[in-house]
Amino acid sequence: MASSAKRRAVGLAENPEERQNSSDENSEADADSGEEDSDASEEEINEEVMVDFEAHTISVNDFNGVKRLLQQLFLKAHVNTSEMTDLIIQQNHVGSVIKQAEVPDDSDDDDPDEVFGFITLLNLTERKDVQCILNDSSKPVGLLVSERFINVPPQIALPLHKQLQEELADAQRTNKPSEKCHYCLMISKTCKEANKSVPARGGAPKDEYLFVNAEEEFFYEQAILKFHYSVQEDADTCLSGRWSFEDVPMKPFRTVMLIPADRMPAIMTKLTEYLTV
Repeated sequence: MASSAKRRAVGLAENPEERQNSSDENSEADADSGEEDSDASEEEINEEVMVDFEAHTISVNDFNGVKRLLQQLFLKAHVNTSEMTDLIIQQNHVGSVIKQAEVPDDSDDDDPDEVFGFITLLNLTERKDVQCILNDSSKPVGLLVSERFINVPPQIALPLHKQLQEELADAQRTNKPSEKCHYCLMISKTCKEANKSVPARGGAPKDEYLFVNAEEEFFYEQAILKFHYSVQEDADTCLSGRWSFEDVPMKPFRTVMLIPADRMPAIMTKLTEYLTV
C-alpha cells in the first residue's frame, strides 16, 4: 500500500562555529593553496543544511529502514527485530516513519525513500504469544519505540508524539487493534562519562546519564520504574560505540523506563515547552 503524508516538520542541522569559520577563512585569503584546500574541506563538513521532513504511514516498503533502526536500539539483545518490524507494519494505523520531503534529482542518495526515524506503540499484553512474557491482561503494557538517526534534530519528536497520541485515541474510539495501555515501556539510548572521577570526600561517583534523544529525559522523570544496563560489549562502533561529547569519552547504555499512561499529558506539556523554545 502507498504511504500517505500525515504531518510535516522542518529540521535544521547546523554547526555553531560555521559563521566564525567562514569569517576566518575570508580574512586569510592570502594563505597558500594547501591551507585553502583544507579550509574548503572543513567548510563542507560544517555546512549548514536545511532538511524538510515528512511523516508517513508505515508501509511494507519501510521494512528495511524500520528494522535497521530497531537494530541500533537493541544491538545484540535477543529480540527478533524482523518479527517486530512485521508487527509494526501490520499495525500501521498507529505510528509514523520520517522521510525527507523532497529529494533533489541530483542527490547522491541511493534510496530516496530512506527512513530517517519512526515512532509507534506495540501493545505487549495483546501480543503476549509473540515473544513476550507480560501476561497481566488487567493492566496492559505498550512498548513505546521512538527511533531516529542521531543527526535528525529533536524538534521532529514533538509532532510525531502528538500524532501518535491522536492515533491511539482514535484506535480506542473505533475499536481498532492496540487497545488502551495502562503503562508504556520505553528503552532509550543513553551514555555517561567513561572516566567518572570519585568525589574528593569519598563515596561512589554520581551516575549522570545523557539521553541520545534528549526529549526522552521527560519520560524518565515521570517513570515509576527505571534502570540502566551497559551495552559496551554489544555496541557496534558504527551504531553506538565510542561516543564523545565535547571530547569527553562516553560509555553506551540502555535505560529502561515504565511510565503510567495517565502521565502522558504532563510529558506532552513538557515536550511542547522544551521543543518550541
